[in-house]
Amino acid sequence: MLIDSHAHLDSPRYDGDREAMLRRAWEAGVGAVLAIGIGEQASGMDGALAVCREFNGRDGIPKLYASAGVYPHNTAEIDDKILGKLDRLLGEPEVIACGEIGLDYFHEGASRAVQMSGLARQLEIAASRKRPILIHCRAKDGTTDAWEYLFGILETHWRTTGLGGIMHCFGGGWEQARRSLELGFLVSFAGNLTYPKAQALRDVAARLPLDSLLVETDAPWLAPAAQRGKRNEPAWVAQTASVLAGLLGVEEEEIAAATTKNFNRLFGFGGI
Repeated sequence: MLIDSHAHLDSPRYDGDREAMLRRAWEAGVGAVLAIGIGEQASGMDGALAVCREFNGRDGIPKLYASAGVYPHNTAEIDDKILGKLDRLLGEPEVIACGEIGLDYFHEGASRAVQMSGLARQLEIAASRKRPILIHCRAKDGTTDAWEYLFGILETHWRTTGLGGIMHCFGGGWEQARRSLELGFLVSFAGNLTYPKAQALRDVAARLPLDSLLVETDAPWLAPAAQRGKRNEPAWVAQTASVLAGLLGVEEEEIAAATTKNFNRLFGFGGI
């Protein structure tokens, strides 16, 4: 079975067929999905938990987990009320991670200073709740600026926790992957790994050890090459896993087993 380690199941794009979409995932061999709780605004970070509670326990649907966090673009919305809500959500048993959080210097929906402050404040809460983090990092084209600031913050505020996390939808180079592993993070690849122009990303993936990898969809975005332009969904994580298997020279079943083991290890689970 595969695990989709990052999908926005509360997206309004699923409002008409959310249950059917989840059933397709199960039929495609997806045993669990980590639903990402960032909402359209910071106040909506509880949406993923609501989806988990609605669908968990139903036959023919993957096990659902949730996260909660404030996306970089929304960090200007952070105040004591938002941080209090994040703290409460991270205390819920289904909410196993804080995220996605991080830095985005490509779009810069909030100033860099606000993003860095917001990230640091969320790291404090995640550490107190002993929850791993899900990192979004996107630099300006042709630079590594966001990565450099990110690693500086993680070295100061996160390394000593030993909690690790996931570099979601990884898009950096080998140096960023290497530093991520040194900080105790897993590296997760999404559908863009399958794109014809993503050879540089595939070259990075091919160098990573099996025990450092995860796969994800980032659904409803980043559908794999065969469905590019369509609404993505967790069932299609198998295509990313297949490409990753080819890069590493292993069977698809080995990728499924390894990424599931890695997910369970990070979150302290014995199995799905």
